[in-house]
Amino acid sequence: MRGWWREIAGLVLPVACGGCGRPRTELCPPCHDELSGPEPRRVRPLPEPAGLPVVHAAAPYADAVRSVLLAHKERGALWLAEPLGRALAGAVEAAAGRCDGPGAGPLLLVPVPSSRSSVRARGHDPTRRLALAAAGRLRRRGRAARVIPVLRQRRAVADQSGLGAAGRFANLAGALEVVAGGARLIGHGRVVLVDDLMTTGASLAEAARALSAVHPSFIPGLNGGDVDSGSVRTTAAVVACSPSSFDIRSI
Repeated sequence: MRGWWREIAGLVLPVACGGCGRPRTELCPPCHDELSGPEPRRVRPLPEPAGLPVVHAAAPYADAVRSVLLAHKERGALWLAEPLGRALAGAVEAAAGRCDGPGAGPLLLVPVPSSRSSVRARGHDPTRRLALAAAGRLRRRGRAARVIPVLRQRRAVADQSGLGAAGRFANLAGALEVVAGGARLIGHGRVVLVDDLMTTGASLAEAARALSAVHPSFIPGLNGGDVDSGSVRTTAAVVACSPSSFDIRSI
């Protein structure tokens, strides 16, 4: 029935693939395959910011993946949240897999927040929407998961698009905080920071710092390794990252 209604809608309203623009389809099979891509992998930007958590990405930010993310984020193609959420769910599973097990608790997806002005301009919060889609996908796969939006901006930041790596780090330093009562919410599960895209890693590093500032058991370290029994290492998952970061294989 859903496919029939989409076909009828396509006769009235122009529908095109969010990746390549092919008509009469929301996401064509080749673009879907590109978004699904290889298995999610650990990725690292260069230079790597201090405090960056271990990050897993589903695909490199190029070609169809880039187009789909921009269509969802900037052009309001909200139906693309479903395939993007599937990709993000795979990265979340990769990020949390090593620490999953009895007593680990549910997966708590913490979105990196957008500024209020960006949300108003776009008409939606793309990262939170993708986090909700990913959590739904994980639950359908039998994993307890929910979205915990406990981070917010505590001060205004400049537009990141025109800044280099050093400028982005300085722009975001100290910009995020955990909302009142947020520390209690994130203390009962496996926290995974989520975002749609990682470029320099500045946003994820700042988000990890904000979590560790209110919850001493969270370690925003970047190199993995042994963790004290009473500590939880924050990990992160994104839909995509720069191709150069995606091609760096970490040990």
